[in-house]
Amino acid sequence: MEGCTVGYTMKLFGNNENKRFIGAAAAVLLLYAILGEALIWVYCKKLSVVFFILFLLLAACILTIYVRYLLRQSRIIKSALHQIDAYLDGDMEARIDCDYEGELYRLFHEINTIAAVLNAHAVNGMRDKDFLKDTLSDISHQLKTPLAALNIYNGLLQNEAENLPEIKEFAELSEQEIDRIETLVQNLLKIARLDAGTLEMEKAPQNIPDMMNDIELHFSYRAKLEHKRLTLSGNNPIIFPCDRDWLIEAISNIVKNAFDHTKEGDSIQIEWEQFASIIQIKVKDTGCGIHPEDLHHIFKRFYRSRFLQDTQGTGLGLPLAKAIIKAHDGTIEVESVLGAGTTFRINLLIPTKL
Repeated sequence: MEGCTVGYTMKLFGNNENKRFIGAAAAVLLLYAILGEALIWVYCKKLSVVFFILFLLLAACILTIYVRYLLRQSRIIKSALHQIDAYLDGDMEARIDCDYEGELYRLFHEINTIAAVLNAHAVNGMRDKDFLKDTLSDISHQLKTPLAALNIYNGLLQNEAENLPEIKEFAELSEQEIDRIETLVQNLLKIARLDAGTLEMEKAPQNIPDMMNDIELHFSYRAKLEHKRLTLSGNNPIIFPCDRDWLIEAISNIVKNAFDHTKEGDSIQIEWEQFASIIQIKVKDTGCGIHPEDLHHIFKRFYRSRFLQDTQGTGLGLPLAKAIIKAHDGTIEVESVLGAGTTFRINLLIPTKL
């Protein structure tokens, strides 16, 4: 206890404002003592040593009381700061003792009130989050069931129309539209989950080159079919904590966008490199490029360029990719030259080891 008091005293006198106040108080009391002695000399023609000593003792008592008051205030504030730190560290029940009267305790009461309001908002937020999670699950089920039925009916129609070219062509177009609607619904639900915060990223150390190889394998058949060149280039190995499936989906959406806007003979390249604080992944293509008017809008949901004739896209691939990358504390940038190609640059912040 004695050591604790000494510590508080050192902190007290380490405060410049307190030192100035105590010094000024001591100077005023000393001045009063001198003036008192002067008055005694004027009226009594002699100095009163006893009076001077008593006055100094009184001054010492006043200063001692003030210092003890400051020490008590310092302990109270330190205790309050300890409770605030506990609250910030996750102890939602942490509160500051404010059973006494005074401006300081009124401030503590206001802090406790703010903490209670924040707790109430957090509880309501969790309820809303659970409600959204259940609602999205219901919507997903309600939409997937009729889509699955449509796929079955369309397959039966194709089988029955083997000798009817016009109906067969219609059935094939119908299948494409059903697939497009299914992709749209799935992407909408994914974005909704990300927006609602009901989707938790299951992050674990992953090998970036292995993930890029998986993406290349996924698009290899399309590259061969469309006579386009897909290549990989980067450092090996690079380990990064991420949700493998979600990050692969984000990059795959960007690669798909590159395939959608390149022609036969064009090339698409995926590059990755590790820097001091980030891992950078690039998706580059030699396609038609993005019109300058569209560059600031391509990550908006359902955005369609008036300069492109493509009507097959859903307008959700790039927004979904950006949302997933953001959930990994990353950023995405795009550069494009009309008629020459486009480069998407993903920057993933490497977590700092504490």
